[in-house]
Amino acid sequence: MSAKIYRPAKTAMQSGKAKTNQWILEFDAEVPRKIDPIMGYTSSSDMKQQVKLTFETQEQAEAYAQRKGIDYRVLQPQEATRKVVSYTDNFKFSRTQPWTH
Repeated sequence: MSAKIYRPAKTAMQSGKAKTNQWILEFDAEVPRKIDPIMGYTSSSDMKQQVKLTFETQEQAEAYAQRKGIDYRVLQPQEATRKVVSYTDNFKFSRTQPWTH
């Protein structure tokens, strides 16, 4: 039984950072998914794939995995780099690309 511990990124529909400060422990698939031949649905007999545990800190998630004997890997979040741009920069004389209509 193995799992990954990560902090989710904000969705494309969010402008804020709600729900991105929690850490999630998510179990890896132990049984491959199967396609139902009649309906075409994808299914699996592994119920642990549906479980997502949330923790306030990375240390709490790691402690839980160690306590339960779960092999885990930690995926560190990548922080977004913000580029500060001003509207007036579009009309600068020293602009690298020419301004045209």
